[in-house]
Amino acid sequence: MVSRSYSNLLDLATGAADQAPAPAALGSLRRRLPRVVTNSGLIDDTPASPSSPSPAPPRPRTIVVANQLPIRSHRPASPEEPWTFEWDEDSLLRHLHHTSPPSMEFIYIGCLRDDIPASEQDAVAQALLDTHNCVPAFLPPDIAERFYHGFCKQHLWPLFHYMLPLSPDLGGRFDRSLWQAYVSANKIFADKVLEVINPDEDFVWVHDYHLMVLPTFLRKRFNRIKLGFFLHSPFPSSEIYKTLPVREELLRAMLNSDLIGFHTFDYARHFLSCCGRMLGLSYESKRGHICLEYYGRTVSIKILPVGVHMEQLKTVLGLPETEAKVAELMEMYMGKGRVVMLGVDDMDIFKGISLKLLAMEELLRQHPEWHGKLVLVQVANPARGRGKDVAEVQAETYAMVRRINEVYGAPGYEPVVLIDEPLQFYERVAYYIIAEVCLVTAVRDGMNLIPYEYIVSRQGNEKLDGMMLRHGRKPDEKKSMLVVSEFIGCSPSLSGAVRVNPWNIEAVADAMESALVLPENEKRLRHDKHFRYVSTHDVGYWANSFLVDLDRTCRDHAQRRCWGIGFGLRFRVVSLDLTFRKLSLESILMAYRNAKTRAILMDYDGTLMPQAINKSPSAESVRILNSLCRDKSNEVYLCSGYDRRTLHEWFPCENLGIAAEHGYFLRSKRDAEWKTCITPADCSWKQIAEPVMCLYRETTDGSTIEDRETILVWNYEDADPDFGSCQAKELVDHLESVLANEPVSVKTTPHSVEVKPQGVSKGLVARRMLASMQERGQCPDFVLCIGDDKSDEDMFQLIATAACGDSLASKAEVFACTVGRKPSKAKYYLDDAAEVVRLMQGLSYVSEELALANHRDVDEDSSLDVWE
Repeated sequence: MVSRSYSNLLDLATGAADQAPAPAALGSLRRRLPRVVTNSGLIDDTPASPSSPSPAPPRPRTIVVANQLPIRSHRPASPEEPWTFEWDEDSLLRHLHHTSPPSMEFIYIGCLRDDIPASEQDAVAQALLDTHNCVPAFLPPDIAERFYHGFCKQHLWPLFHYMLPLSPDLGGRFDRSLWQAYVSANKIFADKVLEVINPDEDFVWVHDYHLMVLPTFLRKRFNRIKLGFFLHSPFPSSEIYKTLPVREELLRAMLNSDLIGFHTFDYARHFLSCCGRMLGLSYESKRGHICLEYYGRTVSIKILPVGVHMEQLKTVLGLPETEAKVAELMEMYMGKGRVVMLGVDDMDIFKGISLKLLAMEELLRQHPEWHGKLVLVQVANPARGRGKDVAEVQAETYAMVRRINEVYGAPGYEPVVLIDEPLQFYERVAYYIIAEVCLVTAVRDGMNLIPYEYIVSRQGNEKLDGMMLRHGRKPDEKKSMLVVSEFIGCSPSLSGAVRVNPWNIEAVADAMESALVLPENEKRLRHDKHFRYVSTHDVGYWANSFLVDLDRTCRDHAQRRCWGIGFGLRFRVVSLDLTFRKLSLESILMAYRNAKTRAILMDYDGTLMPQAINKSPSAESVRILNSLCRDKSNEVYLCSGYDRRTLHEWFPCENLGIAAEHGYFLRSKRDAEWKTCITPADCSWKQIAEPVMCLYRETTDGSTIEDRETILVWNYEDADPDFGSCQAKELVDHLESVLANEPVSVKTTPHSVEVKPQGVSKGLVARRMLASMQERGQCPDFVLCIGDDKSDEDMFQLIATAACGDSLASKAEVFACTVGRKPSKAKYYLDDAAEVVRLMQGLSYVSEELALANHRDVDEDSSLDVWE
């Protein structure tokens, strides 16, 4: 197997490294080099050339990356013999190949379950690549141990299942060396992806919490990579997640994906809440899709539970060994008049096996009529983790089973049958078929497909129906009953199941008994409803739906300009329209210097002044504005949401035009009278709106009300972000209802709700400013418009329209600039308010230089007149 990565080959093309060419096998996987390759931190803005010839479209390909490959490996009997491999048909990843369109090609990247000696790794890798399209990731033993059993199982897995490390016995304290091993392992996976990826065409689908930082490594190498991530475990609430010391690194890494998938809305809601509380991000629904804007990139959220592989289950149901096992179990249980309830769980602390046994004990205690008749078969799969907690669960389970069987058992009858050895899949299906009730009472779990497998197995087939008929079950009486914990991922999709709180032992016992005695017709109706859902939402539906949404999300990648910013795991990509670029200081200073008439219109808060508690301008900001206003070639306006009295006190600039309250009040100079941009408004509506806002202020801790002359603002910047956002949406609906007949509009900003007169906008200010200059015969040949929020977009749009009209000079230079790299109608951006101040300082220096040069010219002319 080649050890040279795809990234190294690209370095070779740029002269950055000396590498050998890739072998033919790996080269065939790549097909062709990408059109554009982007190193982190460089601009990748070359659109696809429309004139270039279009080759035949390649077969779509998805690179599936998971902790383990869907492969079973067989160790050779002697060192001379090669390793042999076969597909693991029980693996979810293997099902993707069976259920996806035949046009889709899959490449799998992951670890093997067996330790491969270093001397044999190249041969094994090449064999897997040739025969199974698999690329194994070989982790050094020390990293593998600390990665999987350390960080994954000791930190992430317990925390994501709501267990806090309150003591060394509960998950253990955070260990930085385990985190470093986790990052190192993810980097090894990333190198394997880079070996085979064609970033212009391939999709990458990363699975589960083992590889949460992998998207950052991939996005850093290829800014436009088409990348999806699906979390198969729960995602905890923000109060739990925020205890993780590396919480922000993991969040930002997940956000480097294009599409993030969750099993349930609860898990997605918790993730979105963490993004809002820790990163200040908000989300919205766009045509049914939940989206986050992250540095100009749209990150979509997918909510869809995984399903079972229907064809595999049907095949297993028809196997002769399945029929034989069913016949054996029927004779063992149904032939003796037993009613079977079934539990299938891993032997770990979150599956709630002990709680289930306690509920069984309570059921037998309350209902003696089930003695000698009811049997709970508990299949205990080996735990995936290890440690003290696993041993404790095993010891507790064995003790409970012994106690229940001793108290309620009888000769030839055990109320609890514990199977603590691995079962073949067909054996498990046979137990599903004979069980009248399936119990899944985990205290916290991800999806858990056991209920789905049970439903399909109970549907059966013709041969199994014949076998069941001999034991009194009619073929048309398809029925199944489920008792499921409300804390597992499949619970929301099984509306006909009996949902329980597994911690409430008495309630679980009652649910078990009610599932047994429910009328037969009701059982059939519930089974039919569940089977319709499970059969139509299988693993193929899940995989195809995810890949379709990933393709939709990535469709505009080639039309975006990308920047890589940030160091380490805080790396992220800024993605913006190709026409959107950073404002060049040299270019604007040159245009400013050459202009004869200039128009400057700018916002204040967040633009000239950074967002801060103290909103008053600095002495430097006032000096800059005074310098610009003294230049007779300039017309300068400051447009703000603040009231006119405050702005008058803050800016003692003689020639500064001010637009207060988003443009309702307007004046051209300090000694000029204030005018209104629209017909003076009647503010009697405040008597209606203010009591409503007061109600929300009292019920939302941290919120305030600002009462300006024509504007009312409810600000929740210091409130809880989730609660404040929820209250803001409710407030908007409330205000729009009570103010429906008033001439006002209700607007939302990131942290406030505003009510202001209709027709007021900063775009109207820009129009009035340019019209006034045109009336004086001063059509500007330089226009600068700067702002930072949505209210400034009206200015940008007006300036763009004016550039096409006659209100500007024929060759006017127009600079519409937003603050921050984000989607905007402006064509330029500056990073922050500090850059805006530096720009304005540069403009003021140019004005002062020009004024000094003009003064010297005047002095020279005067001296010449005197001499003459």
